Amino acid sequence: MKTKNMFIVFVVVAIVQAFVPLKMIYDTEKINDEGTVYKFKTQPIDPSDPFRGKYITLRFEAESFKTTDSLMDMRQDLYVSIEKDSEGYARVKEVLREEPEEGDYFKAETYYFSTNGLHLSFPFDRFYMEESKAPQAEVAYRKYSAAKNPKPAYALVAIKDGQTYLKDVIVDDKPIREYVMEQQE
Repeated sequence: MKTKNMFIVFVVVAIVQAFVPLKMIYDTEKINDEGTVYKFKTQPIDPSDPFRGKYITLRFEAESFKTTDSLMDMRQDLYVSIEKDSEGYARVKEVLREEPEEGDYFKAETYYFSTNGLHLSFPFDRFYMEESKAPQAEVAYRKYSAAKNPKPAYALVAIKDGQTYLKDVIVDDKPIREYVMEQQE
């Protein structure tokens, strides 16, 4: 009887362990497939910011938001309502303390407040890549962004029900993987 109970417990634990990552994958794929895709213009990152692992560090123009509300605390969770500008890029419509009832939004954190407004930390500031290509991509992205090219680099981000999924980084109208391969040739 004891062995049978242990077997049942083992099966339940195994099912739960399989369910959790499968649910995470399902949720991410749902955002990717059904979410509204926004193009977030990126900004050059500080050249002294070291490459930290297997991803590209991203910074966005939309992370700075003009507001007179200086009562925001550091590291406070806020909701960022998003819309597209006339060129099709994402822009912050408003920053809210409460979750909006409609429209596309996601949760962000206040980074700091200055005379220029509120500076936010977006949840999709890292683009993960294959380990062998990530260092070249970081360098290529940094050089392209710093060169003030007429075509901005941007991130494609799917947003659905307050959740986000960073789909790709586009440099010179090409996915960053393609851009890096062309630069190597």
